[in-house]
Amino acid sequence: AAVSLFGASAGARRTYAKSPPKPENVLSPDEAIARLLEGNRRYTSGRTKGRDFASTRAALARGQNPYAGILSCADSRVGPELCCDEERGDLFVARVAGNYVTNDILASLEYGVAVLNTPAIMVLGHTSCGAVKAAVDAFEKQAEFPGHIQNIVTELMPAVRTAAGAAHKDGALLHAATVENIGRNAQRLQEATPILERAVRAGKLKVVGGLYHLDTGRVE
Repeated sequence: AAVSLFGASAGARRTYAKSPPKPENVLSPDEAIARLLEGNRRYTSGRTKGRDFASTRAALARGQNPYAGILSCADSRVGPELCCDEERGDLFVARVAGNYVTNDILASLEYGVAVLNTPAIMVLGHTSCGAVKAAVDAFEKQAEFPGHIQNIVTELMPAVRTAAGAAHKDGALLHAATVENIGRNAQRLQEATPILERAVRAGKLKVVGGLYHLDTGRVE
C-alpha cells in the first residue's frame, strides 16, 4: 500500500513537474518562511487577500504543491491558513492539541517533504495553550485528567520540566513551557531520520518554530 501511495503521487508529481497546480508555491526554504510571515502581517493588519476558491479548483483537482508544512495545535482559535492569509493548496497542515510530534504526524510531514517537495515546516504553538496549561497543572498541582487527555500531558511534561528551571514569576512557566515545547518539536523534526534530516542537510528544507499570540494574531 505504501509503495502504491508514494508511487502514484510521484507519478502525479512528474506529470505536472513543468506546470505545478500552483506555480507560485515553488519556493526556496527561505522564501517559504518569508511568505508565511508576510501573510501573517496582512492578517494582523486586516488587509487579507480576497479568495476565489473556484479559480483554483480545477488545478488542485489534479494535484497539490503546498509551499509549507505546519504542525499546529488543534485549538479552534488558531487556524494556520487564516493566520498566514493563505488558501487551499498552500499549506500542508497537521494538528494535535499541544502541537507535538507523534509518529503519525511525523509520517504526514515526511510525506509533504518527500512527495510534495514542501520546502519549509513551521511548528506553530500559541499563547494560553490549554494543553500546555494542563501539563503545567500536572507538574505544579499533580492534576490528573480523564481518558486519553493524560497522554497529551505526558508528552508535554518534558518541556514543562525544562522550562520550570527558568520560570519564576506568576504565569511565566506557562509561557516558558509553550516556547520550550515549540523548540523541542522543531528540533525533533529537524533531526528526524531518514527523510527530514536528510532534506535539512541538503538545504532543501528548513524547520522553524512560531508562537501565535491570541490577543494580536501575530506569529512570533
